[in-house]
Amino acid sequence: MLIFYLRNLTGVERSVKADIHLGLSLAFIAGAMNAGGFLAVQQYTSHMTGIVSSMADGLAIGNFNLVLASVGAMVCFMVGAGLTEVMVNWARGKRLQSEYALPLIFEAALLLCFGFMGGKLHRHMGLFVSMTVMLLCFLMGLQNAIITRISRAVIRTTHMTGIVTDIGIELGKLFYWNRKVDKEDEAYVKANRGKLYLLSGLLVMFFLGGTIGAFGFKWIGYLATFPLAGALIILAIIPVFDDIRRFFR
Repeated sequence: MLIFYLRNLTGVERSVKADIHLGLSLAFIAGAMNAGGFLAVQQYTSHMTGIVSSMADGLAIGNFNLVLASVGAMVCFMVGAGLTEVMVNWARGKRLQSEYALPLIFEAALLLCFGFMGGKLHRHMGLFVSMTVMLLCFLMGLQNAIITRISRAVIRTTHMTGIVTDIGIELGKLFYWNRKVDKEDEAYVKANRGKLYLLSGLLVMFFLGGTIGAFGFKWIGYLATFPLAGALIILAIIPVFDDIRRFFR
């Protein structure tokens, strides 16, 4: 039963339920990575809005190091997202069951590397920023792209601005007083409760992941990434095994 559930969670054949469960799981992992990463590098690595704003601020105040650092972080995020698309399309061309699972396995491998070498990486500069920032931004782009791809841009997991906005919109609809308007009328304002529950769940999971990730990094440092990598492997491993078994038949 568990194997069947995991196969549906990251396999090629999708369902709305599987998309939601995977999105909630990845929101938790993203929250943990983002909060733990902040304690490691003193900056959030999934917030491209803030990073682009930092580029503008840097130009305004003449701090070109800030501009270049923001460019480097943004480029790494985009490269991560782009690599997800390449991996998915390559696997689809090969008719693999693991087209959505492969980016998650790759993310898990990089998280393990981060756990082993995060402290050393932070002492080395890459694309105008430390290698640690580069890696974290790359991972955030990779993960956000995979759930965006799977859910057709319905679910996002690495940033909460849009989610909090949409929650506010649905709450506004929920508490709107439809005075003298019949429920069957097109003008009747009605909240999408299913969407509200999903968005609220993503927000809660991101917060819980962030809390646990922050405490984990505070207590055990970079080793806190190991459980996150293990969780990603569990989520994605069954479709990969299915492809390996098919290859050796």
